[in-house]
Amino acid sequence: MNKHDISNMIIADTYSIRYLIGYYTQPGERLLAFIATAAGKHYLVLNNLFPRADENDDYSVIYYQDGEAIMEQIAEILTDGVTSIDKVWPSHFLLELMGIKKDLQPVNASYILDDIRAIKSDEEINIMREASLLNDQVMEKLIDSLTTGKSETEYADELAGYYKESGHSGFSFEPIVGYGPNGADPHHTTDDSLPNVGDPVVLDIGGMYKGYASDMTRTVFYGEPSEEAMEVYDIVRLANLAGIAAVKPGVPLSSIDLAARKVINDAGYGEYFTHRLGHFIGQEAHEAGDVSQYNDELTKVGQVFSIEPGVYLPGKFGVRIEDLVVVTEDGCEVLNHVTKEPLIVEVN
Repeated sequence: MNKHDISNMIIADTYSIRYLIGYYTQPGERLLAFIATAAGKHYLVLNNLFPRADENDDYSVIYYQDGEAIMEQIAEILTDGVTSIDKVWPSHFLLELMGIKKDLQPVNASYILDDIRAIKSDEEINIMREASLLNDQVMEKLIDSLTTGKSETEYADELAGYYKESGHSGFSFEPIVGYGPNGADPHHTTDDSLPNVGDPVVLDIGGMYKGYASDMTRTVFYGEPSEEAMEVYDIVRLANLAGIAAVKPGVPLSSIDLAARKVINDAGYGEYFTHRLGHFIGQEAHEAGDVSQYNDELTKVGQVFSIEPGVYLPGKFGVRIEDLVVVTEDGCEVLNHVTKEPLIVEVN
């Protein structure tokens, strides 16, 4: 904090609080905050309805009841100087605090914790490696079950069971099952559509395991695909491989995006690759940081992010292939191992 000339930090991001002290709850509309001060005194502020926190020597726990003037207590805790306000802290809390502490100097310094969380420890990487292995197994089960031609929603419902069986606590995001034209929407909402023979099927899935998210995408074919669909698939596959090959420490994140994007541009489909190449991941499926052609920040060992090029032809189909990678000393480790060779599902 002293390095950044910050006297206080009000941390409200539930995942950052868990990262720092191991305490986690979803507060709803109530105030939850971890307050760190440069003076070395730290406080966890909890509503009486929240789960109790373990007492320890690192911070004090302040409990408050509904209707209690907790913000006045927070104002008294804060030392003079700049106070970092968490980017996710609701504005009405900040406005209330500003009304009480007239000399408050608020800034957004969430980047400090974002940068710390972006570099995974060996323990975190081991959990994410295990989570991705289990996600691979779930993906293979899902692909094997596609032969029956059920609706997108039915497969998504089955997916919930697969995750439960493999020890997950739930989805890390709402899964995407996109048949044919539905796959041309990168964030398609799974519906009751049924597949047609030859449809590319976009499967974007992830689970929560030991507090960490997994995420991967594969595109398979429901019966024999068209030549165009197979051509696009191979382009996207090569773009995925090019992106992975570009990952190493100390390179601009933009260069990784551009390496994959070049493959798609050179093949004439550049206008149909409509999103960034990847996102950072950890306790949340989407964390601060991205792999885009506009982000020139340099990669660092221990970062984990996705490589997910796609081509989306409106009204026809979409193809996306996604893997998670960990930046290593000499390149990267790919966490997903489900084949990227074309898979044609036999239609029953």
